[in-house]
Order: sequence, then structure tokens, then C-alpha cells
Amino acid sequence: MSDRSLESNGPFAILFHTLFVSFIVAPLLIIVLVSFSDKGYISMPFDGASWRWYKAIWDAPELINAFWLSVWLGLGAATIASIVAVPAAIAIAKYRFAGREALTSLILSPLMIPHVVLGVAFLRFFSVAGISGSFIGLLLVHALIVTPYSLRLTLAAVIGIDRDAELAARSLGASKYVSFWKVLFPLILPGVAGGWLLAFIQSFDEVTMTIFVSTPGTTTLPVALYERIALMTDPVTTSVSTVMIVGTMILMFLLDRIVGLDKVLIGKK
Repeated sequence: MSDRSLESNGPFAILFHTLFVSFIVAPLLIIVLVSFSDKGYISMPFDGASWRWYKAIWDAPELINAFWLSVWLGLGAATIASIVAVPAAIAIAKYRFAGREALTSLILSPLMIPHVVLGVAFLRFFSVAGISGSFIGLLLVHALIVTPYSLRLTLAAVIGIDRDAELAARSLGASKYVSFWKVLFPLILPGVAGGWLLAFIQSFDEVTMTIFVSTPGTTTLPVALYERIALMTDPVTTSVSTVMIVGTMILMFLLDRIVGLDKVLIGKK
């Protein structure tokens, strides 16, 4: 089979991808449109466009506080996940030791356990430990569930690097510390950055487990939006969601222009 036939798409493939992308994008477009509604409830279609629900965000300090809590929580959880993932990935990829597979399975286990089960388990654990409702407890739980995402990308980066550069540095007298920071870490940095970014997104969007372990003082933005939808029908939730969509697009655009998404997400050189 030629490269040309592999790269070309027939009418059926183009139609399939068009329908698939439309299925993904359509709900986002509806949210953006509803956020401009002039009505006092979520409706589609509406008579006229209005900015009133974007102005209403500033009249909802609980959403603003929840946003900043989610940001700090995501930053902390993603950083902890990367600190754990880097040495774990190097150990798993470079060395053979007893319990290696068990260590990998243990770190990746949060991917296989439903978040509802984790939420109930940590709710009970925090109550017994006396840290229920604390930011530290919420941070540790988020770090636990996002570490697998960081490990997967970091591990792929470590496995895919050329070991000759590191061996050359060691043969020239560089210590393990110097060879790691000057040679190995720059080579795996795209994978580490991609894992950090994915971990941050997962932490910021997490709602299922956070409902069980959060309190009124540690309410994240997804939980606040969920509770608001359950109690109210105003389009403030759609305006907040639109701001998050636009902010994500701007962040990804800047990341692509500065670093390159292909380097961050797939480690392409």
C-alpha cells in the first residue's frame, strides 16, 4: 500500500470525520449561543442577544472564588504529579527490579477505580483522619488521581529518548546529578510538560470525586457549576463555561506558538 493511499481520505472517511467533529463541537457551540440569551432561563432559540449573563458572573463571588481555588488546586496537583512521575518513569524505564510491574500498576490504579468509589473511600478516610474539608486533603486526592496521566506521557518520553547522549555525558565525567539536569531532563521535558498540562486539565475538570470530599470552603468551579445547575436555571453557567472554552483556546494557541503542541502532547521533535 503506497503512502499516498494511506494519507488520502475517501468521501466516506471525510463524511465520517465531519460528522464526528460536528458531534463534538455542536454542544460547545450551543453553550456559547445560550450564554448570550436575553431570557432569565436557559433556552434555545432566544429573541435577542445580551451580555447580561457575562456581567452576572461578577455578581456571583462564589463562582469567582471557586475558579481561583480550582486553578491553585490544579497547579498544585499537576506539580506534585510531575514530581512523582519523573523519578518513577526513569526507574520503570531504565531499571529492572523486584516489584517493577507492581509499582507501575499501583501508580496507574486510579485510572481503573471509579471516581465515585474513590470519593466515598476518601470521604470516610478524611473523616477518620480529621482532615475532612481541608485544602491539603483535596490537593492530595487530586494529585493521586492525576498522577497516572503525568506518568504515561513522562514514561513514553523516557522510553523514546536516545540514551547515547546521557552515556556520553557520563563517560566524560559528568555525575548522575549533572547528566540528569543537563542531558536527560531536557530530552524528556516535552513529555513532562505534556503530562503536567494533562494533569492540570484533569484536576481542573474533576467533579465526580470532588463532590464527596469538598466542603463549602473548598468548592471547586466544576462542583459550583453542578450545584448551581441543580438549584437554578439561569444562563450564568453557560457564560462561565464559554469563558472557560475561550480561555482554553487562548492557552492552547499561546502554547502552540511558544512551544508547539506537537512537542508538548506527543513529544515530536
